[in-house]
Amino acid sequence: MLFHLDFHVEYGATMSQQDLFSTWTREAEAALGAKKAGVVVDLWKCAGERRVIAILDVDSHDTLDEIAFTLPIMIEMGQFVDIKVTALRRYEDFAATVTKLRES
Repeated sequence: MLFHLDFHVEYGATMSQQDLFSTWTREAEAALGAKKAGVVVDLWKCAGERRVIAILDVDSHDTLDEIAFTLPIMIEMGQFVDIKVTALRRYEDFAATVTKLRES
């Protein structure tokens, strides 16, 4: 199952930028490891924003939840991270469904 995740990261008044960078370094290591393992299809950092976009390929909604709850950035500062999730469907599969429905 493919999912589009859009992370918006804020940080509290008591957190320094260096603390944010430390957390983000741990997050980057985990994210790049997940990409190497094939769970993360790809990642993008939005220039000029504290925003990251990821495409994940996982076996279930439950797995997605588990991953999202255990990310370093969520463990360390989850109250300041907003994640928008969109379930994705490969366009080829959609096209096949449309063709099948048209023929019925």
